[in-house]
Amino acid sequence: MAFQTVFKRYEIKYMITLEQKAKVLDAMKPYMKLDKYGRTTIRNIYYDTNTYLLIRRSIEKPTYKEKLRIRSYGRAEPDSTVFVELKKKYKHVVYKRRISLPEKEAMAWIAREQHCHKHTQISEEVDYFVDYYKTLHPLVFLSYEREAFYANDGSDFRVTFDDNILCRQEDLSLESEVYGTPILPEGMVLMEIKCSGGIPLWMTQVLSKEHIYKTSFSKYGTAYRTLIFPQNHIVNEHNMLEVAINA
Repeated sequence: MAFQTVFKRYEIKYMITLEQKAKVLDAMKPYMKLDKYGRTTIRNIYYDTNTYLLIRRSIEKPTYKEKLRIRSYGRAEPDSTVFVELKKKYKHVVYKRRISLPEKEAMAWIAREQHCHKHTQISEEVDYFVDYYKTLHPLVFLSYEREAFYANDGSDFRVTFDDNILCRQEDLSLESEVYGTPILPEGMVLMEIKCSGGIPLWMTQVLSKEHIYKTSFSKYGTAYRTLIFPQNHIVNEHNMLEVAINA
């Protein structure tokens, strides 16, 4: 099966209520359809350095940021197809490049235990990324339920709804069950509009009518603030106290 490997688009996020989601879905009916996968459980493993360099930079909202993850659609087996994704954002435009591999090979490749059998420009970019950051390793498992809709007119306009977003730092495997700490407020849904150009008039009308405004929300960034930063803060305070006591 052929998969799209290169994406260049805007990704605009909105935090909405279930009632607002129902209104948007109603407005979408004449223009969009749910994709063939229906409601899907997406699993991701995010990679970062020992000092969480990638996510700390991202949270600072720089002009350019980048991240690496391995993603599966559903629970993976060693021979299941997963995606190694290199995602970059520059001046609000998202550039995503991905390569599909068996889960076992993808994990071994990024761990530098073997080479990627697909020698392409994308695999070379991933190799450069991993070698450049040196200490990249799995740090966060992040899962969510997604409904993805595509435009009837054949354009690249897409809308996704994500809920039940969970994160954890143990059991970092795409073969594992879904569980973890919720990072969405109860009763809320993350909606994303993905497009290379403008938003259709009918969508802007429903957004305006329902008082739906774009927001800045990073799943990995929120996982970092929820799980990792509090722990590091406690550790740092403990270390500072030890230094003061021993001084």
